[in-house]
Amino acid sequence: MQLLRRGDSGRAVVEVRATLRRFDLLAPPVPGVVEEHFDADVEQAVRAFQQRRGLITDGIVGPATYRAMREAGWSLGDRMLALMISAPMSGDDVLALQERLLELGFDPGRPAGIFDERTEAALRAFQREYGLVPDGLCGPATLRSLKQLGRKVTGGRPHLLREQERLRQAGPRMRGKRIVIDPGHGGMDRGIVHGDVTEADLMWDLARRLVGRMTATGMEALLSRREDTCPAEAERAAFANDAGADLVLSLHLDANSSMHAQGLATFHFGNGSGATSTVGEALGGLIQRELLTRTGMADCRTQARTWELLRLTRMPAVRIEVGYLTNLGDRRNLLRPEFRDVVAEGILVGVKRLYLLGQNDQPTGTFTFSDVLARELERGGAQAI
Repeated sequence: MQLLRRGDSGRAVVEVRATLRRFDLLAPPVPGVVEEHFDADVEQAVRAFQQRRGLITDGIVGPATYRAMREAGWSLGDRMLALMISAPMSGDDVLALQERLLELGFDPGRPAGIFDERTEAALRAFQREYGLVPDGLCGPATLRSLKQLGRKVTGGRPHLLREQERLRQAGPRMRGKRIVIDPGHGGMDRGIVHGDVTEADLMWDLARRLVGRMTATGMEALLSRREDTCPAEAERAAFANDAGADLVLSLHLDANSSMHAQGLATFHFGNGSGATSTVGEALGGLIQRELLTRTGMADCRTQARTWELLRLTRMPAVRIEVGYLTNLGDRRNLLRPEFRDVVAEGILVGVKRLYLLGQNDQPTGTFTFSDVLARELERGGAQAI
């Protein structure tokens, strides 16, 4: 797929301009003039669109931005919606359908704008309850019923309430919880490279340290890849979904043309239109605070994104960018095994705090791996009695 950036021209740019105008991000065209140049105004409009859709705001129209532009062009009722196994339907119309089903008390999972098996099951359940043919197709008759019925679920956004309730029911114990650890890149894809230091190697090492600590607490920690492989993000998400994971933790580094860029950031699913992972956001914030306190790194905040791993997982997922390999200070820290131990402990404690739900907690930065183990043993003993 062709990448479009400032300075490009041609038919593809004309189409991008037309799309941006539909979203009121570009001024109307001059009558009789065919504008086919990717200029500063187009770049600014692309950045605005990317920010609105939870994408990297680089001003470049690549695969993710093309996809988002295509999906944003659909409204509920524009087409018939159905489950397509080989190429799932996606778009804002699917998102609207999922949110409507949630409002009516049916559970299509987190509304991410992808028509999957859970969406079809929720739609069939709705059709059965309201006397429609339960064919799993969102056609004219189903659409009329969806629009005519009032909202059933009250007290907050339904998908947020469901996610929070699942967390509460999971209980505070770590034992038995299944966590997918996703070390970024791998195989031939080394990620960010600085001299003989690579993102893939550092994140593989960090992942192994984290797996060891989680296993010691009784959690089931699964790696999303082998050391010599690099699955696509969609494949990593499918692995987590098939495994029935409770959480996904994706480990990455960052880079910047400026050697002064530095710091730590966490990311959770959120599309800028109200659809978000409330548990993912909470977990990202907990991990962010733990790591900032323990490492003294610069705070690049917790942010919402629609990256594929965050969007396609059915469970809360957090991407942790543990520093800039292009920054001397961050790189020096990351090369120290004891620093990676500190990061692994901070991530583990962040997960523990999530399940504690604020009960019997300790100040940020003071909870240790030994404390986590001791609490697990206490709870295990209490249950045995």
